[in-house]
Amino acid sequence: MDSKIREKRQARDESQANLAEAVGVSRQTINAIERDRYDPSLELAFKLADHFDCTIEDLFDPDLTDTKEC
Repeated sequence: MDSKIREKRQARDESQANLAEAVGVSRQTINAIERDRYDPSLELAFKLADHFDCTIEDLFDPDLTDTKEC
């Protein structure tokens, strides 16, 4: 899943540590999300969207090529 967290965070001149504290996770978690090495839980995605005053879709672009049909 591609993340736009880094761009949103940098536009606010906010550090990873400050963002992590605001949403209740570690700085390492924010770093992993920004590097597309970790997909956040739905709860965390909502917290991030609320923090940036946007929708989850504004922050994350899922890679739908790997999905399987039901």
